[in-house]
Amino acid sequence: MSSTEHAFAGPSTPPKPVKGFDAAGIHCGIKPTGALDLALIASPTACRAAAVFTQNAFPAAPVLYDRDLVRLNPDGTHGVVINSGNANACTSAEGNANARRMAEAAEKSMGSTDNTAFVMSTGVIGVQLPIGVIEAGIPEVASKLRPDGWEEAAEAIMTTDVFPKWASGQAEVGGKTVTVTGIGKGAGMIHPNMATMLGTLATDAAIAQPLLQKALSKAVSNSFNRISIDGDTSTNDTVLVLANGAAGNAEITEEGADYDAFLAALSAASMELAKLIVRNGEGVTKFVTVQVEGAVSDDEAHQVANSIAKSPLVKTAFFGHDANWGRILCAVGYSGATVDPTRAHLFIAAGQPHEGSPELQLVDAGTPTNYEEADASVIFAESEISVRVPLGLGEGSATVWTCDLSYDYVSINAEYRT
Repeated sequence: MSSTEHAFAGPSTPPKPVKGFDAAGIHCGIKPTGALDLALIASPTACRAAAVFTQNAFPAAPVLYDRDLVRLNPDGTHGVVINSGNANACTSAEGNANARRMAEAAEKSMGSTDNTAFVMSTGVIGVQLPIGVIEAGIPEVASKLRPDGWEEAAEAIMTTDVFPKWASGQAEVGGKTVTVTGIGKGAGMIHPNMATMLGTLATDAAIAQPLLQKALSKAVSNSFNRISIDGDTSTNDTVLVLANGAAGNAEITEEGADYDAFLAALSAASMELAKLIVRNGEGVTKFVTVQVEGAVSDDEAHQVANSIAKSPLVKTAFFGHDANWGRILCAVGYSGATVDPTRAHLFIAAGQPHEGSPELQLVDAGTPTNYEEADASVIFAESEISVRVPLGLGEGSATVWTCDLSYDYVSINAEYRT
């Protein structure tokens, strides 16, 4: 499969508008191809903000800027400006100054005050941001803001992504319909250690900032932190959520039914974005769901699932349609979690778990079953595959979404700067 073809398509439904938020995307001149490369999401009403950031020890200038902003003004921000084609990472003092200039240009164009705009950047590391073309482009993108501009904004933050990614969730909160819509980018450098990509979510819910942060952290834990494409955690990983309260619900100030409903909507959008990122991975031909059950704890189940998901040998077996289950058990064994080989089982199935495809058991209590190799190969040839590993040790469980590792992944990344 060449890099011009892809096994999966983008979102099947349009993003839902969010009351009080506008979005837009334009080409400002960063990408020589003329593709969209600058996005703006804005609310004239001040927003509560929450974010999670990369744990990479070389955080990009936008990450440093946003970390400070979410501490400085968590209750009074108005939007986020995002560029693609340049990561503004490993760019030292000049990069930090350019991140601030980018934010200031967005604040001016939105008509807001200082310290009210977040910034994100994605693309090549170690190259100074072409701040002049960005500053010139921000007034233009601001002039194109509209409630249904999410698709252009999603396209403008793409790098090696094959298709733009967006997702929405809704819930009834205090008798009002609350909407969450987000866009994300990510195709390589994807591995859980916070957010694994860029993501911006907007909601019209009224919610106290500490609870917004708690909800985002929970949603990220069960979505963006449960995906893996290549085992690399980027310098720029950020997931941001902005809440402007325009839905008119009574402010959520404590945990309870309203908080749970909001969390469900935020989690639904986050999980869909995370799955789209895996399906859009560089050179991806397989979408693989890894379920681990019966671990001594949920954390250890995640540890095992993550070990399987990031194994290059497992991923190449998926690509080659080779039901080499020994590689899967090997990854279970070196995960560092508690494992008893005499209690471990292994099942595979076509499709996603909820689709009800019949499972094929490959291993029973550490011993191979009398399965037919041809049956296993048919399942591994599918574009969507489920792997289930019951460990038989406790109640812990976890799900991770991953993909195969193809020739195209190597060629895309070998030529990324050239």
